[in-house]
Amino acid sequence: MNIEQVKKILVEIKEDILKEENYLSELDGAIGDGDHGHNMAKGMTCVVDKIENINYDDFQSLFKDVSMQLISNVGGASGPLYGTAFMEMAKICKDKKELTKNDLLPLLDAAIKGIQKRGKASVNEKTMLDVLIPTKEYIDKVGIDNLISENDNICNYIKECCEKTKDIQATKGRASYLQERSIGHIDPGAASMSFFLLALMRGIKND
Repeated sequence: MNIEQVKKILVEIKEDILKEENYLSELDGAIGDGDHGHNMAKGMTCVVDKIENINYDDFQSLFKDVSMQLISNVGGASGPLYGTAFMEMAKICKDKKELTKNDLLPLLDAAIKGIQKRGKASVNEKTMLDVLIPTKEYIDKVGIDNLISENDNICNYIKECCEKTKDIQATKGRASYLQERSIGHIDPGAASMSFFLLALMRGIKND
């Protein structure tokens, strides 16, 4: 996958986020400030506006720009978390002009570690990691060589992980103040993360 193909995936993420902006804000309205959809839509619009006409030399440069736009333009905790994920991915992409299937797990692992370091969270705390970590583990389990044949199953698993955040009591962020009342609601960060991962899997399938 080359830089232009990854830029196309980022454009698709923006379009998906814009389409689901109200849905994401409704989810956030139940357990947070109610602005996650608006914040992510603004951030991804700024990302695409920044990167669309730049000819990047490598993925490090691309991911750094994505990171800075998310940190600068996405309000709340989500901007720093998503931005840190892309910055950590950038660190392992110096001079890389192509990404292969063997780069996927290291990139996901870098994103996870960045989010964990910034957000001090792990699985079962009702955050975006409740989609990202299980998805990385599932891909590792089915085998990186089976990304295409298992694509539909991976996508279904991503959606299932997002849905399962309903059953988790929040222990991080504003939602944690609700304690038991946070149960029964999908985590908005998990939902937006699912859009990122689903667009990625579509891009891999169509590569």
